[in-house]
Amino acid sequence: MFSQHPLSSSAGHVIRLCLCLLVVGYSLSAPAQVRQDPDPKLPGLITGTVEDQTGAVSVGARVRLSRDDRSAREDVLSGNNGEFSFAHVPPGPFHLTITSQDFSTQEISGVLQPGEFHIVPVIVLAVSGGTTEVSVALSPVEVAQEQIKEEEKQRVFGIIPNYYVTYESNPVPLNARQKFELAWKTAVDPITFVGAGVYAGFEQAGNRYPEYGQGAQGYAKRYGAGYADAVSGIFIGNAIMPSLLKQDPRYIYKGTGTTRSRILYALSSSVICKGDNGRWQPNYSFITGSIAVGGISNLYVPANDRNGAGLVFQNALIRLGQGSLGGLFQEFLFRRITPHFAGNNRNQP
Repeated sequence: MFSQHPLSSSAGHVIRLCLCLLVVGYSLSAPAQVRQDPDPKLPGLITGTVEDQTGAVSVGARVRLSRDDRSAREDVLSGNNGEFSFAHVPPGPFHLTITSQDFSTQEISGVLQPGEFHIVPVIVLAVSGGTTEVSVALSPVEVAQEQIKEEEKQRVFGIIPNYYVTYESNPVPLNARQKFELAWKTAVDPITFVGAGVYAGFEQAGNRYPEYGQGAQGYAKRYGAGYADAVSGIFIGNAIMPSLLKQDPRYIYKGTGTTRSRILYALSSSVICKGDNGRWQPNYSFITGSIAVGGISNLYVPANDRNGAGLVFQNALIRLGQGSLGGLFQEFLFRRITPHFAGNNRNQP
């Protein structure tokens, strides 16, 4: 309903976003616990996007990663959406050298912290000399940004954010920065905070997790844990994993075909998605994201309620079910009760 998984922007998502934000609220209200610093040798990830001066993504640019310790260099080519990434990078200073035919070489330096997901600012390549013809047409990145602006107007009943659905039959893929921007706007939307509060109220009324207790402190703990669960789901399932695996986190509205075909399409949306290369593929982002979020949530529930792998996979299956249910709502209901949706000028059923 709100917008966790593209499809979960449905009723299941409302409850999900109701869970929500970083463990900030939880850590403020929960008893002080011993916190361990991350392993100083824990590898991280470096990712970014390469564009030219017109804002168009640069495909096939060579990005070289080197380090001060003179360890082996790594080379990758930017993909169809201009993105590149290096996984399992040891922490410490690093240097990136970006080269592309007819463009000047760019160099960027930085420091990777242990376990950090490091997003490099957009790298803009300058023409290496001579004159060049500049196209006035919008670049793919600009087209995607325009589509996002339209999606951010979508609110069920004019209130509940429904950002993770696109009514374009063949939408332009989002780059990593756009995926994170959309996730951030969802996480800080007032309805996300309200949803977390309502969900915490239901949990307190049913005395779920008795170890939290009652009263203001018990409510604050439930609120913090719920908000942390929702925000981790938003970022892991809709930004981090889709960026790493180059998949679109949005639900792509079908709107045509038989009712049966649309039902099957909606139900499968939690396990099938469109990649940034335009091809349909297993929805590894949502599946692995659901498992990861289930594992994270298992860390901050009361010790007596932890159930190891059982709870992790139980939560993951619940999220997958919510994703499929959300797909049905997106396909058959939400478009009708969203006053301003991005496809409102198209003749769709």
